[in-house]
Amino acid sequence: MNQPLNPAEIPVSVVGLGLMGCSITVCLLIAGHPVVAVAPLPVDMETAEPRIREHLTKAFDKGLITKSPELYLEKLTITEDYGLLKPCRLVLECTLEDIAIKKAVYNKIDAVVADDTVITSNTSAIPISILQRQIRLPERFLGLHWAEPSHTTRFLEIICGDLSDQQTGDWLYELAHLWAKEPTLVRKDIRGFIANRLAYAMYREAFNLVENGYATVEDVDRACRNNTGYWMTLVGVFRWMDLTGVAAYHTVMKDLFPTLSNQTEVPKLIDDIVKAGGKGVQNAHGFYEYTPEEAKLWKETYEEFSYDIRKLALKYPADVVKKKLGENTED
Repeated sequence: MNQPLNPAEIPVSVVGLGLMGCSITVCLLIAGHPVVAVAPLPVDMETAEPRIREHLTKAFDKGLITKSPELYLEKLTITEDYGLLKPCRLVLECTLEDIAIKKAVYNKIDAVVADDTVITSNTSAIPISILQRQIRLPERFLGLHWAEPSHTTRFLEIICGDLSDQQTGDWLYELAHLWAKEPTLVRKDIRGFIANRLAYAMYREAFNLVENGYATVEDVDRACRNNTGYWMTLVGVFRWMDLTGVAAYHTVMKDLFPTLSNQTEVPKLIDDIVKAGGKGVQNAHGFYEYTPEEAKLWKETYEEFSYDIRKLALKYPADVVKKKLGENTED
């Protein structure tokens, strides 16, 4: 695994072609991989190709790709036949967050692929150390946690389970850079990984503020957009504290931390919505009420935003300051 990596020579598979499975497939096609996309559900055979084609067409219109979508689709095979996974060096499982369902899928993968094929899961809820014990050779199993839309976002977490081979993690880390990602290698497995643990701590406090009458849902969202959302794309939490004064945060923490929510139960606000069948924009019923037209437009607007924020963010990569220093030194 020390030779330079060429995606065109690394056939991969995506198993599970829902919303995220399709965008992951697009990301891999754009990177140059031949992709075998396996549909565990018959409905995926009907919806996957149009959804992938739509993503590629929009990527072409937005300048994310310069070749015709048809050229990328030539490298794609959509199938229900797990036997076609045999030549794949990497398999990405993107099925429902249910261990029984995933184990059934892993059994089908395990029966076909070579012993050195890397198997990964896009789970965001189930520890990798649990999932990897569902396959025959757990050391070749890791987590790949993506963000939606997977072909426009820079985010990717690579998670090693307790039994994972560290060199395989390093190989995925190198490969992920060819997918236009700024990956994070999580060397020790922990439930929720990194991004979700940070985000859910914020979600919990957001529920606390609303349910105890300090602010409305709209107020909390407005504060997030105009504060955290303003700087988060450029810097993370630690560099933000460096930029704005470490000592001040130390002072505030002593008094603020004891007042933050440490609730362990699911908040009533979200519990009520889910029990009433709410799924957000998917069915126009969530924390906000939507007409079907508004729900559709919010989804389209987010997709549009993902392209715009990508263009801006690419101007400021993680090493932006080192690059500027290098340019100044050359001058």
